[in-house]
Amino acid sequence: MRNDGLSRAGFLTGTASVALAAMATAPARATPAPPLRRPGLTHHGVGYELHDGEHPETGWHAGRMRRDLRAIADELHASCVSVFGTGVDRFAATASEAAERGLHLWLQPRLADAPHTDILDHLAETGRVAERLRRQGARVELSVGCEFVLFVPGIVPGTNAVERIENLTKGTYDPAHLVRALREFIARAAKTGRSVFRGPLTYGAAHGDDVDWRLFDVISVNYYGYHRRRSGYASDLTPYQKWGKPVAITEFGCCTFKGAPEKGGMGWASVDYTKDPPEIVGGLVRSERTQAAYLTDVLDVFESLNLYAAQAYQFVVPDAPHRPYDPKHDLDLASYGLVKPLWKELDRPTASWHWERKESFHALARHYGRAKERKV
Repeated sequence: MRNDGLSRAGFLTGTASVALAAMATAPARATPAPPLRRPGLTHHGVGYELHDGEHPETGWHAGRMRRDLRAIADELHASCVSVFGTGVDRFAATASEAAERGLHLWLQPRLADAPHTDILDHLAETGRVAERLRRQGARVELSVGCEFVLFVPGIVPGTNAVERIENLTKGTYDPAHLVRALREFIARAAKTGRSVFRGPLTYGAAHGDDVDWRLFDVISVNYYGYHRRRSGYASDLTPYQKWGKPVAITEFGCCTFKGAPEKGGMGWASVDYTKDPPEIVGGLVRSERTQAAYLTDVLDVFESLNLYAAQAYQFVVPDAPHRPYDPKHDLDLASYGLVKPLWKELDRPTASWHWERKESFHALARHYGRAKERKV
């Protein structure tokens, strides 16, 4: 599992996530308050990853970042962007560019498979970047991390996210230890975030995770659920509003093939990465229309619930290229990206690789544009 796997948060959604929620002890509840009511979503956005890249050409690059953010602000009509990944300098450059383009910022460090002290130190450095921008007048929210069960060592057995999700699905872990260790690390992360950042604080949880939301100002959920009826999505999400705090969907989306919505956060598993080059498995049929329809369907639900924000996952996955004449190696089929990278070579990109907009990009652009017009 490569860039659309290890860097993919949210793939606990489904059986493993439900099992965790069922086995976890109930969190201490805040005193219910009336949900915040807004006319639809306050913020419409997209996730933007600070890619390390499997090739030098697909890693983070300042020029590409600026072009991407221009498209996000001017063409996608997003009002916010969730910047996630690693590297304090990359965070600072990307966040500053986004702020200059008038985007509401969500910063989320994702240092994975590292000692706890290193993860918290990276969070603190990112938080200081967020605080500097906030003091300069930018609209910034800080997320202390993403789905710690998968990415923080010691909560579930495994040296990386792949091994941890295997142990979760097989049941080879201690549920009591998971709940205790997760809560302890979330509390440490919240304390670290508060120590350096004075703006709104949150945490990117998988749907169904056991989180004490009293620690945070905003409830953030990575949501990849699928229901045949829209009422099913509302049933999943309305319980979060009982806390009386803004509720944000910090990830939502699906891959680019028929049946992808039903796969939810596990769509990335449609690639066999043991092959060189990696191959699509399962006889899947590419469908940009399926991806676009799912995104707009759930977005309508988020609007109807008057949630605080919704951010599609994600803008681009550079290491998952679209190969229109080679379906077996069309890695974009198993990507959540709104745009499709195009390489000239099968095995590696060149410096001039580029992306093209998918149907999902155009569908969200229409929706986001209408929302922006209503606010004006």
